[in-house]
Amino acid sequence: MTLEILGITVLWTFLFGYIIVGSIDYGAGFFNAYSIITRKQHILSNIIQRYLSPVWEVTNVFFVFFFVGIVGFFPETAYYFGTIFLIPGSIALILLAIRGSYYAFETYGNRGHKGYAFMYGLSGLLIPASLSIVLTISEGGFVYMEDGNPVLDYSALFTSPLSWSIVILSIVSVLYISAVFLTWYANKTGDQKATNLMRRYALIWALPLIITSGGIVYELSFHNPAHYERIIDLWWMFGLSFLLWLATVFLIWKRKNYGTAVWLLFGQFALAFYGFGISHYPYLLYPYLTIHEGFTNQAMAISLVFVFILGFALLIPSLYLLFKLFLFDKDYLEGRKKKE
Repeated sequence: MTLEILGITVLWTFLFGYIIVGSIDYGAGFFNAYSIITRKQHILSNIIQRYLSPVWEVTNVFFVFFFVGIVGFFPETAYYFGTIFLIPGSIALILLAIRGSYYAFETYGNRGHKGYAFMYGLSGLLIPASLSIVLTISEGGFVYMEDGNPVLDYSALFTSPLSWSIVILSIVSVLYISAVFLTWYANKTGDQKATNLMRRYALIWALPLIITSGGIVYELSFHNPAHYERIIDLWWMFGLSFLLWLATVFLIWKRKNYGTAVWLLFGQFALAFYGFGISHYPYLLYPYLTIHEGFTNQAMAISLVFVFILGFALLIPSLYLLFKLFLFDKDYLEGRKKKE
């Protein structure tokens, strides 16, 4: 394995971690807002707040690692994406600031305030939607060179079916991942009303997830045939992902083994996510930038790989302790112990 492949694999793993942890967090914020607006907060709010309280602060750790790493491993990405992603990236940062502010207002101020909860939940859905645009841009066809500088064609981007397919998938994925996880979490607390409600949400968003995923593959066949062909070559990864989706939905439908369903969910998204990344190799931005052309020097690469692997080795046990000491602590689950 070359340093380029090792570097992008480490970064892709951090990005996958952000997608999973962030989706649970963002989706929980939306479901909390939805429950308040629909007057079902007596069913869901306590469960969701119990999850969000100790977790929301650490969600973006994965994203920070990825952002720093992509510039460190592939310095030329700062030149290309730093220019063309300026507006979408700025929107994402503003949404992150809004989300953090309204979480503080809703949690430490007037709890249950509809406006605060709505802004917190809505910004949580718009963040992955705005960030997902970078995947669309990386497929090529939206960037042209003008006087040697990359320029983003906003007209082509916002009128592209592929672009909107990816945005919709990012939102649906957030809602589905969060609903499945919170079904398990609510069941662990023994709250059957919350479990049944989250179970219903998980089943509602299961089918749109597969439809939008298939829609992206279909659109790629027109927009980027080379990438589409590589996806077809990796059919077995996406096929296994689909089977895990079926198994997850089956367990939730049968109201059993919710913990197993969550692990199957993680496996489903891991196969699809890594399959997409492998099929995208070696391009970071079609057709201008590959992982080989934009890679840093060898000494820097070795140092970054070591640091990031060490960071990952520290982050995972930290998350394990967070989940063990708070989220799945018996007293905390039953509401007898509060976060300090």
